[in-house]
Amino acid sequence: MHIPIIDLSDALASGDARSHYVAVQLREAAMATGFFYIQNHGISADMLARQFELTRALMGLPLATRQALSASNSKTMRGFMALGAQTLDDTANADLNECFYCGMAYLADHPYVLAGYQTYGGNQWPAELPHAAAQCEAYIQALLGLSRRLMQLLALSLGLPEAYFDATSQSPMVTLRMLSYPPHPSGADERTFGAGAHTDWGALTLLAQDGHGGLEVALPDRSWLAAPPVPGAFIVNLGDMMPRWTNGLYRSSLHRVRNTLSNGAARYSIPFFYEPDYMACIEAVPGTLAAGDKPLFEPCTAGEHLKQMYQKTYSSSK
Repeated sequence: MHIPIIDLSDALASGDARSHYVAVQLREAAMATGFFYIQNHGISADMLARQFELTRALMGLPLATRQALSASNSKTMRGFMALGAQTLDDTANADLNECFYCGMAYLADHPYVLAGYQTYGGNQWPAELPHAAAQCEAYIQALLGLSRRLMQLLALSLGLPEAYFDATSQSPMVTLRMLSYPPHPSGADERTFGAGAHTDWGALTLLAQDGHGGLEVALPDRSWLAAPPVPGAFIVNLGDMMPRWTNGLYRSSLHRVRNTLSNGAARYSIPFFYEPDYMACIEAVPGTLAAGDKPLFEPCTAGEHLKQMYQKTYSSSK
């Protein structure tokens, strides 16, 4: 098995000539592992390069600066997160990465901000990098547009109208995470990872990797497949909302990260997490549930689902 590379040329806008062809490819990938690469996606190489430069700059700030902007000080979990603060696999050691979280800049009077819903609210920014806020907002908006287009193509892949999921993206939950993985410790046991085995919680993850690799995807036979960086491509994976939306037809696969660079260098990656509107209903879409069959998953809102996953992950951190 391999992770397919899907070319989005002539499929980036509604009604484009190759949209249905790409949708067929997406369906095959979604049913196999839920992982695929995308090329010719419309995000410029310059924008990606600048985002990696910013990631390195953020991770290179003094420890005191990072601690002062800890995500633990934020109601929306935005800011810096230290090494070992998260445990994605509760059978493994704490994850060996540090990162900076940010999200869409919703205004303070937005109803979801006023309600205190998870991921809606302000960001924390270091004064040392005054361009960071505007740069991250531009990157978020670019990847949000790409995510919405991928959701349209996934709708086509399910035999649904292209705009089927559009209504679920009015006020989406969007998180950008800029990660640094230190060198893997010498003598570490087999339970030590940069990021332990986990599935993602939302709808889509669009991952930009540096040139070093380290990502692995679990196959249905429980073996692990390397997912190395492909120049100019994002690797995309479906999160746990997609099996809920498709009654188990589309997969959300376990994946993990281990920085195995022999030169002792850090590994950097930038995942963008797209989740729909907090109040979007996640239930089996038409055509995925035979008449009289019981759904595999109970309906829930997107916000309810993410709240459960945050509580599970961070309460188990050690």
